[in-house]
Amino acid sequence: MNEDNIKILIKGNRVVTMTELFSEEVKARKEMARMSLEEKIKALITLQEIANRWGRKKDVIVWR
Repeated sequence: MNEDNIKILIKGNRVVTMTELFSEEVKARKEMARMSLEEKIKALITLQEIANRWGRKKDVIVWR
């Protein structure tokens, strides 16, 4: 089976091919590269908070 023909179900019940998925990943990486350092830190803190609540792990540090 050709990998380009593989279809994947993603968020919003959208079906994409592997090629489309990887091109979207490149776009997302470029958008993240354009973010300011402050925006990146805020995103990291949000992810830390989610990990802390979701995993109920005491070893997850949430930056202040």
